[in-house]
Amino acid sequence: MLTERQKRILRAIVDNYIRSGEPVGSRTISKREDIGFSPATVRNEMADLEEMGYLEQPHTSAGRIPSEKGYRFYVDHLMEPVRLKPEEIRRIRRLFTQRLHEFEEVIRQTATILASLTNYTAVVLGPEIYETHLKQLAIVPLSAERAVAVIVTNTGRVEHRVVDVPPDLSLSDVERMVNWINHRLAGLPLYMLKQRIDAELAEELRRESDRCARVLQLLDRALTVADEDAERVFVGGTTNILAQPEFRDVEKVRALLTVLERSDLVVELFATREDGVRVRIGRENANEAVQGCSIITASYSVDGKLVGTVGILGPTRMEYGRVVGILEHFAHDLSALLSRLYSA
Repeated sequence: MLTERQKRILRAIVDNYIRSGEPVGSRTISKREDIGFSPATVRNEMADLEEMGYLEQPHTSAGRIPSEKGYRFYVDHLMEPVRLKPEEIRRIRRLFTQRLHEFEEVIRQTATILASLTNYTAVVLGPEIYETHLKQLAIVPLSAERAVAVIVTNTGRVEHRVVDVPPDLSLSDVERMVNWINHRLAGLPLYMLKQRIDAELAEELRRESDRCARVLQLLDRALTVADEDAERVFVGGTTNILAQPEFRDVEKVRALLTVLERSDLVVELFATREDGVRVRIGRENANEAVQGCSIITASYSVDGKLVGTVGILGPTRMEYGRVVGILEHFAHDLSALLSRLYSA
């Protein structure tokens, strides 16, 4: 357990590093009015915080930076949501008082304004993401190498996708797995299907690893979110990540942009069934391409039912308090707007 002095010093280091992007030294912290400790005292406490895993020292002679563990403690125990400036609040309220023709237009503008206010990448998931569930899956063979995957949803949508059948995979194997999905996963939201299949079907086939991999490969292609679903995923400020010093590595940026171009991967990263604000830092994100980032999401709802998500993706050196405050405003106003539309 951290002492009160260690908490004050850790909070000061995180705040300084978020603002500057440079490792923080003991002398810098000791000069802060809210600290009041000598450089030697701060230096000793920083060494202890590093030993406990809350700080890291990127270079021998440099100051410290927060670790993922340090960010997590900061978010959970030290951070306070930053109050928005009056002009920022007015800008948000103007969006929700405009006579926009469709809710989709509000969602699109929400992503744009969120990206502008935070200078990070914003993602908004529309209500359809949560309301579209699997009713039935069928895979119809066209030849030994190709098949048509037919997905029927609870909303009446029928989607057809041509998929390649992996070599040496028998039609009886495919039929068995399709029956398993229809029996076990019918009624599940589409965005949750891949995750559940990867977890549960892999367990079913764990003794037949080669065949399992081929079946999962086919199902992954069959259940990839259709192009139409991109209309329910709104991304703003994609190129904002290029302005962050953490993303000077071309390969890292390329991998991240590839993820943001895939609506199914964006849904997996940002969709949530939890109320309120959720913060995932670094390796708490499952996708390797975003493990150098933090993702903050807030859900919006109608009559207590979660129907959508607003979220921000940025570096782990993110202005957590400010982003949380902004997302809370947007989630509240989106919920109020939807309640008015649904009751009209």
